[in-house]
Amino acid sequence: MTRETLTADDAAALLLTWYDRHHRDLPWRVSPPMARQGVVADPYHVWLSEVMLQQTTVQAVRSYFDKFLRLWPTVEGLAAADTEDVMKAWAGLGYYARARNLKKCAEAVAREHGGRFPDTQEGLEALPGIGAYTAAAIAAIAFNRRCAVLDGNVERVVSRLYAIETPLPAAKTKMRQLVSRLTPADRPGDFAQAMMDLGATICTPKRPACALCPFRVKCMALTSEDPETFPIKAAKKEKPLRLGAAFVAIDDADAVYLRKRPETGLLGGMTEVPGTDWSARRDGETSVDGRPFVAPWESCGTITHVFTHFELRLCVYRASVAEAPPAIGGWWEPIASLKKQALPTVMKKAIAQAIPHAFKPG
Repeated sequence: MTRETLTADDAAALLLTWYDRHHRDLPWRVSPPMARQGVVADPYHVWLSEVMLQQTTVQAVRSYFDKFLRLWPTVEGLAAADTEDVMKAWAGLGYYARARNLKKCAEAVAREHGGRFPDTQEGLEALPGIGAYTAAAIAAIAFNRRCAVLDGNVERVVSRLYAIETPLPAAKTKMRQLVSRLTPADRPGDFAQAMMDLGATICTPKRPACALCPFRVKCMALTSEDPETFPIKAAKKEKPLRLGAAFVAIDDADAVYLRKRPETGLLGGMTEVPGTDWSARRDGETSVDGRPFVAPWESCGTITHVFTHFELRLCVYRASVAEAPPAIGGWWEPIASLKKQALPTVMKKAIAQAIPHAFKPG
């Protein structure tokens, strides 16, 4: 069978045969053997995993997915949860707007849909925090709707399959059209997951295992180009560097002074140590002059954290205090329970810079 005679039906058949043998076993997935035994996908599980997997690896998501199901086994349970508890459970997974939207979406499903997710892409897109990709993925995987699912792994497969020379993100429209044509009416959810698995395990960014690929007889990049050159991406803009300071106060009882960030904006609703007024668009004070209250502050060095659109460098200061600071809306948290707080990674870095043992076992 040559590349020219390989139809969309042939491609789907090849990919699904490969998937039946080589699929990844994931805690949120109904595998082909499970499906043959009559197991059906749980839309709540599919939705939860898809939201968590945005900008995050499967390896990082596994433990969070299990934790959320232990805490809130149903979407109604998540809808009724305290927002602060949800943020604490999410802490460390990053992109915290997802956690806020997760709670809002759960509330909408429970309140407006009786705890049942809409079963169409259009209905899913109407929910808070669900965009076109997530809606298509849930519709295909949970409800077997014939939707074009295009994530980073699928983009890589399709760009190589057709040697697409248009750079991303401009190529996305063409890629979505091609995926729509390839997606079969039968088993569209498995097809979507198969494309994801192929990109994650075979058609990898570097050193793809082309000899094991079910599309090797069709792949235009393999025939005439170097597959690693695809997908072609537009030149990235250099991320701006923003500066600020973080102040880690510890009292005689081995507790750290924390406060909550505003609900809106970057890291909205998360817990932090006091700091200066930095943002993605501006620098904050970096010297001890930005301190939240008078104390014997000492420099502990700097930490760096990379956000999606900028890099942040914080000067970290530590102070040991015997008395509580003036009322500035915070609280004292024992070091032993810091891990239970909704601390984003950047704040954990700042605390660990000042108190190296803060997050170590024991």
